[in-house]
Amino acid sequence: MGYTGKYDPERMARAYGKELHISPKHSVEICRAIRGLPVTSAISMLEAVERKEEAIPFRRYNKCVPHQKTRGPYKKKTGPGRFPVKASKAIRTVILSAQENAEKQIDDITDIDDLRISTAAASRGRVIKGWMPRAHGRWNAWNEETTNIEIILEMMEE
Repeated sequence: MGYTGKYDPERMARAYGKELHISPKHSVEICRAIRGLPVTSAISMLEAVERKEEAIPFRRYNKCVPHQKTRGPYKKKTGPGRFPVKASKAIRTVILSAQENAEKQIDDITDIDDLRISTAAASRGRVIKGWMPRAHGRWNAWNEETTNIEIILEMMEE
């Protein structure tokens, strides 16, 4: 399993979250929202999502999803959106892992504010099979989806 973005070890750091127990659809939308942001603003945005102050705009999976009003200090309206708390926590831990890798690997890094997210991708992981017992000795499939998260951080040009 490889990374989707190009990688230069002198300027970039990366982290991979494999088979996380979060929704693939929510993960795709979160990755779309944080791609290209500086690391500090991406982490603060995900923390605001966890507190349900800022909504993640849903562009693709938005049937019957209401428009959200931001509850935080920004007071802006978002289109159709949700507050995917569990996926936000998992993606934030992957970003923090990539940030730690950047501190160890990149020699000329002076400040964490110099890093931005160049690649944020989510893909479906394996499906964990499960079942739910029903009446008369039958059962229904009760599978759990997993998600693979890939984060590549890059130093910003000055």
